Amino acid sequence: MLYYLFDYLENQYHLAGAGLFRYITFRSAMAFVLALFIATFFGKRIINKLRRLQIGETVRDLGLDGQTQKEGTPTMGGIIIILATLVPVLLFTQLDNVYIILLIVTTLWMGSIGFLDDYLKVYKKDKEGLKGRFKVVGQIGLGLIVGLVLYFNPNVTIKEKKHQQVEIVQNASPSSFYGETEKSTKTTIPFFKNNEFDYASLIRFIGDDYHKYAWIPFLLIVIFIITAVSNGANLTDGIDGLAAGTSAIIVGTLAIFAWVSGNLVFANYLNVMFIPNSGEMTIFISAFAGGLIGFLWYNTFPAQVFMGDTGSLTIGGIIAVIAIAVRKEMLIPILAGIFLMENLSVVMQVMWFKYTKKKYGEGRRIFLMSPLHHHYQKKGIHESKIVVRFWVVGIMLAVLTVITLKVR
Repeated sequence: MLYYLFDYLENQYHLAGAGLFRYITFRSAMAFVLALFIATFFGKRIINKLRRLQIGETVRDLGLDGQTQKEGTPTMGGIIIILATLVPVLLFTQLDNVYIILLIVTTLWMGSIGFLDDYLKVYKKDKEGLKGRFKVVGQIGLGLIVGLVLYFNPNVTIKEKKHQQVEIVQNASPSSFYGETEKSTKTTIPFFKNNEFDYASLIRFIGDDYHKYAWIPFLLIVIFIITAVSNGANLTDGIDGLAAGTSAIIVGTLAIFAWVSGNLVFANYLNVMFIPNSGEMTIFISAFAGGLIGFLWYNTFPAQVFMGDTGSLTIGGIIAVIAIAVRKEMLIPILAGIFLMENLSVVMQVMWFKYTKKKYGEGRRIFLMSPLHHHYQKKGIHESKIVVRFWVVGIMLAVLTVITLKVR
């Protein structure tokens, strides 16, 4: 809203300073600061409100040190992250931008699913919360929305570099080296020089008109990514500060990719896919990062509030949609490596237990406990040390991800 106000003041009255709102970097910085302020200043009030409403976490005794002491800690704290993100987004972004609309829908959609899950746990005293199949249906629903919009919306396009230059003009602008905007299902493969892959090629076997059906594999991949990443974030939210801190590192890295992909000059310099209008997502990501860091003020050990599924499912959904929108979803296994390992630890534990029970009559375990962070807790490592070490690993993975911009 402020973007449109100051744009009007600049055009009509040439108000000094109003032109700053045209710059993505300025609006991103303002969004980050405002989100951080909202999360830290109003976060305490929201926590007190949750406490008065007796919205406390019910903790199962899993034999972990300090676990039972967390009983009654306010949950549904993901509301803090959502509010701290959406308020700056509404103020500083171009609200008619298709990517911003998608991210707002993702936030509200996944936030609603998580809120319903937390509501059932807290008020209905249902320890399982929302049934897993209903969560999956919600994730698939979001995947359908995101996939269909990204495929069919005319404003979702890319520009590719021209491979044949008849004449190289000195001091030519970057735009002269790019073709026209086009619809495409191409994405980026990390570490390869010719690093673009078209999902349409997956169904090339059906005949010459396979491009007409490219939306089918694209849609299935989008659904898979959103489901996997949101579940990974959900599993990571098990000890104080782990999910929020890890996610802040991930989204900070995605902000770099969004800004570079939407900036013609840097996209040309780094030889990455130029995605018109995608730079606006940098503002949303900055607000999201500010909300996550502000939430950490109250979520670090000993946590004064838990994000609940309201926060964790929302975080995973947003990260997945951003990665898909900037065509960097193949970097998720690296960038969101913590989420991946948490997911894999659960899958491996369950599969091995079932296999050994069938073969030996007694189930055996790979880890002392899953997800992975509980394994280290069982080994007697304090949760604060586990969290910081996971953050360090997350930073290393983020650096490796950024390096892919140049290393091919």
